[in-house]
Formats: sequence, C-alpha cells, structure tokens
Amino acid sequence: MPTDCISFRDTNYFSSLICDYLDENNQIKPFYNRFPKLENFKAQIEEKQSTFKTSTRTVLVNTLKTQYQKLEVSKLAQSNIQLLANETTFTITTGHQLNLFTGPLYFLYKIISTINLTKELKTAYPEYDFVPVYWMATEDHDFDEINYFNFKGKKVQWPKTTSGAVGRLNTEGLDKVFEVFATDLGFGANATTLKNLFENAYLKHDNLAEATRFLANELFGPHGLVIIDADDSELKAQFIPYVKRELTEQISFTKVSETNEKINDLGFNVQVNPREINLFYLKEGLRERIVEQNGAYFVNDTNISFTESEILKELDKHPERFSPNVIMRPLYQEVILPNLCYIGGGGELTYWFQLKAYFNAVDVSFPILLLRNSVLVKTAKQTEKLEKLGVSINELFLNQEELVNKQVKKLSKIDIDFSPQKEHLQNQFKALYKLAEETDKSFLGAVAAQEKKQLKGLTNLEKRLLKAQKRKLNDQISRITEIQTQLFPGHSLQERNLNFSELYLEFGHQLIQQLMLNLQPLKGEFLILEL
Repeated sequence: MPTDCISFRDTNYFSSLICDYLDENNQIKPFYNRFPKLENFKAQIEEKQSTFKTSTRTVLVNTLKTQYQKLEVSKLAQSNIQLLANETTFTITTGHQLNLFTGPLYFLYKIISTINLTKELKTAYPEYDFVPVYWMATEDHDFDEINYFNFKGKKVQWPKTTSGAVGRLNTEGLDKVFEVFATDLGFGANATTLKNLFENAYLKHDNLAEATRFLANELFGPHGLVIIDADDSELKAQFIPYVKRELTEQISFTKVSETNEKINDLGFNVQVNPREINLFYLKEGLRERIVEQNGAYFVNDTNISFTESEILKELDKHPERFSPNVIMRPLYQEVILPNLCYIGGGGELTYWFQLKAYFNAVDVSFPILLLRNSVLVKTAKQTEKLEKLGVSINELFLNQEELVNKQVKKLSKIDIDFSPQKEHLQNQFKALYKLAEETDKSFLGAVAAQEKKQLKGLTNLEKRLLKAQKRKLNDQISRITEIQTQLFPGHSLQERNLNFSELYLEFGHQLIQQLMLNLQPLKGEFLILEL
C-alpha cells in the first residue's frame, strides 16, 4: 500500500516540548534516561535486569494466568506470559483508558507500535525476549472521558451514573448502546464482525475491565499482546514499600514540583501537578484522594480517617485499597513489570518527563520513552482527488483558512500577493524618513503614520482581491475543504476523533494488517497510509 511521511513538527499538531524531544534538543535531556534508538536498548536491558526481582516475575506471571482464565488465549500470548518468568524477558508497555469500543483510533496505533517494537528488538537482540503489554487503566474514575466513541460524525454514548474505579463498573445498559450502534453499522460482512465484537465484549462480560480485556485480546491476542489489570491485591503488595514512603515522606510532591519549575523555566507547559499525597483510597463505588493533616490521614469527601500507624496497617492488610494517581501510576508500572520502554502520546510523554527525578529518588529504573506512531489513513480515491487539486501532504495539515488562501493564490490567474508593492512602498518611505531627518524631525511621526496607512490600504486591497477570487474559484475550494474535513474531522487529527470501527467497516481486517506492516515505531515520523 502506498505510504508517505511528514515530520511531527510539520504537522503543527504536536507541542514544542515533544518536537524538541524528537530532535534530541539538549535542554530536554535532563528529563529522560535514554533516547529511543535501537542501540540504546542494550544498556536499558542491563539496567533493568540488574534491579528487577525474580520474585516479582513470579507474582506477575501467576496474576496474568489468573486474569486470563476466562479468555481464549492465542499460543503466542500464552507463550509470552510464560516467558515473563525468565530473567531474559522484558516488556514494552503502552497504557490506555477503558474507552468504549476502544475510543479514538490511536488506541490501535499505540498497541501496534508496542507489538512492532518487540519484533524489532528481538531481531536486534535475539538472546532476549520482548513481550508487548497493554496496561488497562482500570483504576481511572473519569467516566465521562471514556463512555462514548464517535462513529460517522455521531456520538455513540453510554449514559450511566457512576462513581469509583471504571474497571469495576458493571456493563448494565450497554445492550441499549449496542442496539443503536448495530443499526448505524448496517449490513455486510464487516458490519457483522463489528456487531459480534461489540456484543461478545460488552454484553457477555460483567464489568468494563473484563469487557475491555476481551476486546483487546480479540484484536491483538494473535499478535502476542499481553493485557494486564493492575487493580490486583498481589500486584499491589509489590508496591507497598513505595506507598509507605509516599504516605510518610511525600517524595513525589517534592521531586515533581522541582522538575516542574525547571520545565516551566524552559518555557514549556507541564501536564500534571502533584499533590502532597498522590494516592487514592479505593473501594467499591469509591475512589477518593488521601489527604494528610497534622499527622492524620483522611479520605477526601468521606468520614474515613486513619492515624499514621492505622493507615500503614491498612496498607499491609489491604494493598488493593490504595490506588496511584497519574503521578504514581508510572512508578507502579515500572515496579511490577520488567519494562524497558513506555509508548504513549504527546500528553503522556510530557508528564513522564516530569517524573525522572522522582524515579531517581526512589531508585527505580526510568524507562525509555517513545512517542507512539501517528497515522492519517486515506483512500486511493482521496489521493487521486488531492493530486488533481494540487494539494500536497504538507499543505493538507494546514488549518483550513491557511489551506484555502494558499490554494486560491496558487489557482488564481492573477497575482494576489502584494508583497512586491509593499516592499516598493517601504523603500519609498525610507527616502521620506531620510528627508525628514535632514529637514525637520517633527515630521517623522507624520511619515510613519502615512506609511502605516498606505500599507494597511494595500493589505485591505489584497484581502478584497483574495475574497473575490475565492468566490470565483468556489467549486475548487469547496472540493478542497470537503476532502480536508473528511480527513481531519472536527478540524483535528483523524486519529483523535474517529473510532476504528468506521475504517474497519470499509476496509475490514486489511486495516489492522496494513497497520501492522507499515508502523515503524522507531522511525519518528507521522505516517500517511493509503488503503
């Protein structure tokens, strides 16, 4: 299938911090460990191997086997779970919320980037094994962020009143969502596949974590993906020492606050701000912040409270009741997984940059950070139209007003660019400034005002001419804006808006096959893929 690429910076959709990271700008280097190059993984392997405990591997493998008991597991996924018991096996991890029916399209890109990187690493380092892991954000509690997906410009939503961790939510009410979605899908083999996938995931599982695990396993289990739900007592028992230090020393607040100042001083925005204690207290229907006041610990907006000794006993007895927030979740991940690299979007990498000093302070290996693959999927017919209209890939990423103005100037038979006239006018005024200097300096202000007035007049004439040409070229402009709107729904990246089902309905399993073939996680460019 034909492909093309554009740099992340040239898309104008990624922050300067992320673009500077991709350019290996020196000022970003204090905030990460190693840059994601194939040759850098050797040192990362040796570092992780020297610190990761065999006992933790045993707990991890046993937990995964328990979590997979109700699933039909591919031979490759089974093999990968078993391989995690070996000291020569490491993970490549991505994480994502439990968005309804995977949510935005980039869910696929995250996971495929992860799978493909493990293949590259196995080729480069055949003496080791590498397992792709999807970390389900089961302990998240922001239901409004995950209870919908977009399909053909329509919001398919799960209306429900909830509280607590989303992974524990029962799937009641999703039968009604299925009825709406099934009607919108219509008929055909691909529509039937999607209906069966939704029905089997959400109508035959009791909670959102189980439904999401089934869905991800159906899509990517055959490629060896291992799915983990870290909302687990045995896994959290491995994290107890770090939770104790968080409760009593509040190291994350100090270290992340210091890093945030440094990032702000460089002119970048931070993604998250730490709290004094970056933990939640978790029970059925409850996930609320833990707050310390005068040596006592309170669960926010409840009547639950502990002394220091009581909360530490609670932690030892019920580690599953302590849930890390966005600041501590990455540390939890790196403590329980033999992980080398985290693959995430720009926003995720931005908050990981805030954590390196914290990881150093608690003596946990900081992973390599890799920006996930990004893709624009277009059809052969759309490519043909763009070529006829003379729109390049780079131009396609401009905002619509810029794109239209550029194309009008390109298509117009008359020159709409008044830059030469403006330059000529400014040269004439240079002589007038010189004359005023030599005769009466009080005229300088009058000369400047006249220059400004005449330049403004030329700009207005240019705008009027451009507007007139837009009317004249209305047909071509309409076709250009129509195709850009198709590829950038909501004037945003396709991957942040569309659900995979919209493309699957048209292309079927070819969609995933071609993504698997074409996504190169270490290439560091935005992919344009024609299907």
